[in-house]
Amino acid sequence: MKAVLFANTDWYLYNFRRTLALSLLRAGYEVLLISPDGPYGPRLRELGLRWEPVPMQRRSLNIVREFAFLMHLLRLLRREQPTVVHGFTIKCAVYGSLAAKMAGIPARINAVAGMGYVFTSDQWKARVLRPVVRALLRLALGGEHARLILQNSDDVKLFRQAGLVEPSHIRLIRGSGVNCARFATVAPRKTSEAVPRVLLASRILWDKGVGEYIAALRQLRRKGYTVQALLAGTPDPGNPAAVPEQTIREWVDEGVVAWLGHVDDMVALLGSVDIAVLPSYREGLPRSLVEAAACGLPLITTDVPGCREVVSDGVDGLLVPVRNSDAIAHAIRQFLDDPALARRLGAAARTKARTYFDERIVMERTLGVYAELCGRMEEGKMRRYG
Repeated sequence: MKAVLFANTDWYLYNFRRTLALSLLRAGYEVLLISPDGPYGPRLRELGLRWEPVPMQRRSLNIVREFAFLMHLLRLLRREQPTVVHGFTIKCAVYGSLAAKMAGIPARINAVAGMGYVFTSDQWKARVLRPVVRALLRLALGGEHARLILQNSDDVKLFRQAGLVEPSHIRLIRGSGVNCARFATVAPRKTSEAVPRVLLASRILWDKGVGEYIAALRQLRRKGYTVQALLAGTPDPGNPAAVPEQTIREWVDEGVVAWLGHVDDMVALLGSVDIAVLPSYREGLPRSLVEAAACGLPLITTDVPGCREVVSDGVDGLLVPVRNSDAIAHAIRQFLDDPALARRLGAAARTKARTYFDERIVMERTLGVYAELCGRMEEGKMRRYG
């Protein structure tokens, strides 16, 4: 059996799906990873995985170029003849499914982690594209041998109500999985004398709540609180919501935040901070928040789909209203003023991460979807040719 895993960046495949690819290899699949070209492709190959770049442009709206890419994908799938095509993010789900249908490959798995720019942005371009994308999703995701993996209960409800896919074909699998054992070694910092350190780790996009985070930090400074604020991650040039690098450098020059750029060693980084913040507008299931939870850090995030899957307010973190910098500042002050509360909620977050979001759980359930689809196909072949 062969699986093609299709994502919109090689970075995504390396950081979020390499464990799945390696698990499929161990389960006896031949695996091909495809994405636009980038620096992480060679790193995937170093792991013994087969990776091939494809000429996809994430922000392209050129009909001729998009049709040419769909034909490229069709030729690739006809050449490879995989058993199953697994697409990640909305555009890859649509293109991967359409090309698979045209190539006569019935088994399709699509993992939509969050609703993406088209459904979260209020920009005119997003509003114009929304009905088009809905129609394409309805066309691409249907079929007896298709399964849609969603990461949170809100998205499951949304897709069911929208009628975009047969409800019985939806599978809820919370996130891409975190190796919680790697983060279990992190011990809480001794902050009695040290300056508290607050971290937002994500792609630097406006819809991750980065602007509200900066506004909250300014408010803390005005109220006399001393914190060392960190911002980890890079702008995503393929996303229309990317924060311009010049803006980030202006924040750094202002002294409101230290920008770390891309960080490979998240264990070390999370072990050096006291509070993790993610004021996102909407998520699938945020990995950075789960990693912080696995470290036992107190969490502050927004009361939106995906984020509230990780945090229950006052139980294992604090939830704040979306787009509300005052609430973010207040939540940070709560943890700074009450270290016992921070420790208690951080410990509860660590327990929840191990119980629900560990990669062993996610891999078992994801491979179960593969077995469900590919097992049925093999049974069908045996009935036809046996």
